[in-house]
Amino acid sequence: MMNRSQKIIRTSIIGIAANVLLAAFKALVGILAGSVAIVMDAVNNLSDALSSVVTIIGTKLSERPADREHPFGYGRVEYFSAIVISILVICAGVTSLIESVKKIFDPTKPDYTTVTLIVIVVAILVKLLLGQFVKRQGQSLKSDALIASGSDALFDAIITLATLVSAGIMLIWNISIDGILGALISLVIIKAGIEMLASPVNELLGARVSQELIHDIKQEVAAFEGVHGVFDIILHNYGPNLLIGSLHVNVYDTMNAHEIHALTRSITEQMLDKHGVVLTVGIYAIATGENKRSLLQSTVLQALAKHKEIVQVHGFCYYEKEQRVSVDVVPDISVHDEAALSASLTQELKALVPDKEITIIIDHNYSE
Repeated sequence: MMNRSQKIIRTSIIGIAANVLLAAFKALVGILAGSVAIVMDAVNNLSDALSSVVTIIGTKLSERPADREHPFGYGRVEYFSAIVISILVICAGVTSLIESVKKIFDPTKPDYTTVTLIVIVVAILVKLLLGQFVKRQGQSLKSDALIASGSDALFDAIITLATLVSAGIMLIWNISIDGILGALISLVIIKAGIEMLASPVNELLGARVSQELIHDIKQEVAAFEGVHGVFDIILHNYGPNLLIGSLHVNVYDTMNAHEIHALTRSITEQMLDKHGVVLTVGIYAIATGENKRSLLQSTVLQALAKHKEIVQVHGFCYYEKEQRVSVDVVPDISVHDEAALSASLTQELKALVPDKEITIIIDHNYSE
């Protein structure tokens, strides 16, 4: 059974083959009809295969194993190939816009023969089918490069169709809309190219991972026996096939080191097997029983829970030797002055437990 990379490469090869066959068809028809324009259009189809070639190269490079300089592998190369293809789409849109504007000021009457019309119709059909196929595969395989490549083919079909429609209007009603229609479609292509560019760029910048994945991880980890809360989920994307991150879980302070070791190991194994996530699991201890630590924990957490601007409190820790209390709070997005919030909470807790040093850590929700 083919893996993800093999499917991407196979789809790209189909794209190259379709463009080569279409180019061969155009070249043959152009030579037989003695049309230099059709022959040149055939050459243009060969250049259309470039996006598929870029996708294959990017996929191959992304499969390189990790090394000393790149310990997390080369998976992010796929995002660069998607960026290159998106730029090609934008360039095609800009070129089309320039030519369309020229036609607005200097319209020309189209001269289509039966042979030319056949070539155009075949090109439109091939590009539409190819574009839809490649784009669907890209969405299924979560490949920005394939999605961009498929969109490139669809835009080619739309431009050609627009040219054909405007030519028909010109021949029937003697009204030239070729330049105007071309300019409008070119602007749509440029906009779409910029939007396609945003996706891989955001991934490289560290975009938030799928909320569905975060929800699944949180629910699955919370289901482990001994886990009484899941916090601080942080995931870093190193390519479509590799996520590396960490989270914390609450456990009762009655668990021993062997039990904690078994729990965290079970969690990391399941996350790797099920989601392909390399995870580090940290521990927050919940004080239990009737003792000073438990009472102190209850006092601090209850006081903080009354604040509407705080959405989450966790990580309570009491350092007995230092007589210090540390706790993490996650403020609401409405809080802009975190230093002032920390100072206010510190002062409030200091009044409740005057004999303790208070450390408020302003935490953030990086995944949800």
